[in-house]
Amino acid sequence: MDGKGRALDNVWIERLWRSVKYEHIYLNVHEDGLSLYQGLTGYFNFYNRARLHQSLDYSTPIEVYMAKAA
Repeated sequence: MDGKGRALDNVWIERLWRSVKYEHIYLNVHEDGLSLYQGLTGYFNFYNRARLHQSLDYSTPIEVYMAKAA
């Protein structure tokens, strides 16, 4: 990752993982890998389908994706 603009590419991923950590990982105790996997599956479903995003004018990612795909 040593090209022009590469640092800006990381902003979106860092923001996503910050949300995952603060909204799910730190709030829930997972006893094993299976429960962690199931919890993250549920969280990403919520993140993409129900959670409103300020950067998307308070829409969900699935709404924006479906609008552009149509």
